[in-house]
Amino acid sequence: MAKKRRERRETDGLSSTQEEVKANATDSQLLKEAQHTAGGSARMSLLILVSIFTCAASVMYLVYRNFPELPDDEMEKIKIPKDMDDAKALGTVLSKYKDTYYTQVLVAYFATYVFLQTFAIPGSIFLSILSGYLYPFPLALFLVCLCSGLGASFCYMLSYLVGRPMVYKYLSERAQKWSQQVDKHRDHLINYIIFLRITPFLPNWFINITSPVINVPLGVFFIGTFLGVAPPSFVAINAGTTLYKLTTAGEAVSWNSLAVLGVLAVLSILPVCFQKKLQKKLE
Repeated sequence: MAKKRRERRETDGLSSTQEEVKANATDSQLLKEAQHTAGGSARMSLLILVSIFTCAASVMYLVYRNFPELPDDEMEKIKIPKDMDDAKALGTVLSKYKDTYYTQVLVAYFATYVFLQTFAIPGSIFLSILSGYLYPFPLALFLVCLCSGLGASFCYMLSYLVGRPMVYKYLSERAQKWSQQVDKHRDHLINYIIFLRITPFLPNWFINITSPVINVPLGVFFIGTFLGVAPPSFVAINAGTTLYKLTTAGEAVSWNSLAVLGVLAVLSILPVCFQKKLQKKLE
């Protein structure tokens, strides 16, 4: 009897061990399949993103094809500015033709700015400075805010459509941390987004890409961006009025302008602080 009991125990122990091994093997297989699926989704998203970028670049090509014919030396200056010298050269050409071909120049400026913002391509800061040189201040400020809001919203929609797998794969930890912050400010998201746009705590491309993943509403996102980019744009546009005195984009920002931006950032979150204090008193 004792031998039979031992044999049964050994058999039960062996079978349980085998079941655990099988379970672990199954879990490992499922994990590998999940990783493979995530990798496949990321690759498919990248393919779709490249296709959308190609279509947008084709639209940009058509916009510039409808631009007036220019001499070769001026045509060389029609490009996305990479530094202040490029911005000055571009400003010289556009200012020469903006009165005669007002619509074409405005459409080309608008389309280029939105294109850069949509695909998070550097260079929009130079276009913001350039707007202060080309247009009256109210129009320049509205134009920059509108282009920034639309471009960021298009980037938001791109991320919503195809960016989730890439965010989960490459930015999951940072996105999770920011999601916790957004949850804390869920009742006053517009103020929070305005604050983030004024301050340099988070890169704009990161805000644009991760916002749909952590369920920031598009309407709130657009309004917060439109209003939030106004103070920094104010500084850039004001610097554009003296474009040819600038040698770098950094010269557009002075200590006074930084102080003003700091004050505006504080003002953007003051209503939230007052609201919280009022709620505490009422409770």
